[in-house]
Amino acid sequence: QVQLVESGGGLVQPGGSSRLSCAVSGTSRLYAMGWYRQAPGKQRELVATITIPGLTNYADSVRGRFTISRDNTKNTVSLQMNNLKPEDTAAYYCKVEATFGFWGRGTQVTVSS
Repeated sequence: QVQLVESGGGLVQPGGSSRLSCAVSGTSRLYAMGWYRQAPGKQRELVATITIPGLTNYADSVRGRFTISRDNTKNTVSLQMNNLKPEDTAAYYCKVEATFGFWGRGTQVTVSS
């Protein structure tokens, strides 16, 4: 079955950078993918999406700072996060953008000095 395994995350200082990765396994086909995040007391929100050919979409709050990318040979999706701010602190989730809901377990990103 389809499985999403996230890696990366952790504690980062304001202004710093971090990179998250999501490995898709259990399937030979490709899907549009997305990164979402949920901060304490807030709803889960879209961060970025990427289509199979590589077209991207970003939340206004991260555009210009975050970059979503994919490697279709490895079937992985990454999120490069630059100039991190305390308000970026959240649990980040990888998701298959399809009618069926496949989510990663999530990884915590904490931006604090």
